[in-house]
Amino acid sequence: MIEAQLFLATLEPAPRARNMKAHRFNGGKELNRRTPISVALSGRRGARAKNIPLIIAGGTPNHVHLLIALPAATCLAKAVQDLKGNSSRWMNQQGSAFAWQEGYGAFSVSASNKQAVTDYIAEQPRHHEKRSFEQEFTAMLRHSGVAYDPRFIFG
Repeated sequence: MIEAQLFLATLEPAPRARNMKAHRFNGGKELNRRTPISVALSGRRGARAKNIPLIIAGGTPNHVHLLIALPAATCLAKAVQDLKGNSSRWMNQQGSAFAWQEGYGAFSVSASNKQAVTDYIAEQPRHHEKRSFEQEFTAMLRHSGVAYDPRFIFG
């Protein structure tokens, strides 16, 4: 398994979603309160259905962080496509006009850094009192040494 932190941004703030509490998952069983996005990502059509262990999900109304354990035989792009497609379909079936933005960010997470990433995802609302999603994402790109053109990362 390869552990990765994913950034998924919504087109519009998620319906009925305030700053989301982080949701920890254990063997596909959620340990905390459900929100529409966490249900969609973890439910029958989400990560659990695709055999992608979801360790924690958290975020704000305009983006979600996921820490997943990607099976070695699963392509990251396919996993993201499945998670985004199935979760947006589920949200829309529940009566919410919902869509993800194109693209995503994914960063591998070492075993020694897993707890720090888990804590970071759990504290998303607090982090975003100080900086926006755009500032957070570009800081992650710089920290990871990823070259980018700011004209193209946020549409």
